[in-house]
Amino acid sequence: MSFLEYAPAPESRGILSLRDEYGLFIDGEFVDGRGAPFQTISPANEQRIATVANADARDVDDAVSAARRAYDHVWSRMSGRDRGKYLFRIARLVQERARELAVAESLDNGKPIKESRDVDVPLVAAWFFYYAGWADKLDYAGLGQNPRALGVAAQVIPWNFPLLMLAWKIAPALAAGNTVVLKPAETTPLTALIFAEIVQQADLPKGVVNIITGAGDTGAALVGHDGVDKVAFTGSTAVGRQIAKTIAGSSKKLTLELGGKAANIVFDDAPIDQAIEGIVNGIFFNQGHVCCAGSRLLVQESIHDEVVDRLKARLSTLRLGDPLDKNTDIGAINSREQLDRIRELSDAGVAEGAERWSAPCEIPSNGFWYAPTIFTNVQTSHRIAREEIFGPVLSVLTFRTPQEAIAKANNTPYGLSAGIWTDKGSRILAVADGLKAGVVWANTFNRFDPSSPFGGYKESGYGREGGRHGLGAYLAPAGLGRGAAGTPAAIAAEVAGGTIEPATQPEASTQPEASAQPEASAQPEAASQTKQATRAARTRKPTTKGTAK
Repeated sequence: MSFLEYAPAPESRGILSLRDEYGLFIDGEFVDGRGAPFQTISPANEQRIATVANADARDVDDAVSAARRAYDHVWSRMSGRDRGKYLFRIARLVQERARELAVAESLDNGKPIKESRDVDVPLVAAWFFYYAGWADKLDYAGLGQNPRALGVAAQVIPWNFPLLMLAWKIAPALAAGNTVVLKPAETTPLTALIFAEIVQQADLPKGVVNIITGAGDTGAALVGHDGVDKVAFTGSTAVGRQIAKTIAGSSKKLTLELGGKAANIVFDDAPIDQAIEGIVNGIFFNQGHVCCAGSRLLVQESIHDEVVDRLKARLSTLRLGDPLDKNTDIGAINSREQLDRIRELSDAGVAEGAERWSAPCEIPSNGFWYAPTIFTNVQTSHRIAREEIFGPVLSVLTFRTPQEAIAKANNTPYGLSAGIWTDKGSRILAVADGLKAGVVWANTFNRFDPSSPFGGYKESGYGREGGRHGLGAYLAPAGLGRGAAGTPAAIAAEVAGGTIEPATQPEASTQPEASAQPEASAQPEAASQTKQATRAARTRKPTTKGTAK
């Protein structure tokens, strides 16, 4: 071992108590699936971890039915304060089992243990803590007084942040009073199934959270199920399009968080050392398996050579290897399929004339690995500058003026995120205002907080997750029911009939103006009776048969 090299420091797998086989988690219990079971493997060495049940359409129906029963009879009737207590309990159990969850995540996903331990799991707990606090404050979610839950939420999550995406979906849904059927990615089901054990530990009422495993057919059956009221999906743009087509014309609400091709813009007055670390974190964090990764680096022409040289020097210090080693910076690619996709696009970059440079590192003989790679001399027409690679590959382009930087950053079908590096606050505000991106970071990258909404534009999807906005995605204004009751015509009819109030019309009885009502002071008793009658008429519940609560 030479100077400044690190001795191996692997995290022990002994902390895990994994089952050899995992069933589906439906109605509070693990049950056998009706489909052919499959194996989940470690991408670092291709060794089997466990056998996992495969849900078919009948299993999906069982899970949705269990969620509906729990919603109708337990969860929707429970006070927000009590729902919050369950979420607080889950958050504390996540903290108690943090080390176990981190090891399982790195084992099943391939990401470095220091990222699972220091980023993913703490954020999971933070998300549940945050929405636990919202559970009894739904009146302030922006949908008026007494907003109602939607019902049963179908949630499909990706493989890049399995446990964190689970928290992003489940926490706001439960806080709002919905029940959940969640499907994790088939390559990374492990932490979702361990989370099911946490749900049992927390004594969450049966059927409130259901977790079913399987491939694309399982997800398709779930989002297309007639018993589902809300669909939330994080994944590829192609699958997102198909989901949107599937539920088009129905009353289901939809949130899509899809792909990205973020621009990380570095101006000549940026703090270079800080920017280099931000660039590395922006694209090589989690092996580039990040939808908002800064995969396009836009550097002002005058500092291009300096930035590229410093970047190459920094990448040469990154350590690629065992995800469970605490010294590892770059872990394994999640699957053979994804590795092939990264190789294909990288080869296309070379064929189109870009110059490829890969960090010198030893690639393990087993597993799925790809060295951190930089492409220079990239044109905006190249595939590596337009298509989402979803791997540790950075495309470097140049610009001369802020206007050119904005034009190049927006020259993409995606619109999820962007980063700006400069010493001038006025430039940050001006450039951010011109970027078509849902999230813009200033002098940092890949920073997340449960109170901050996250989402994109264009082919990056629609809707927001996180913050009050993420909570609102699982709520509807009071008085709106399922199905036809949520259509524009029905809403207009309810407004006209006095069932609900127009959002722009304040209640006259709350703050009467004496100057506009001169007679009111002369006849206080009559005025009071009129106000009471008006208030009663506005709050009277509809008696029409079939109107949902």
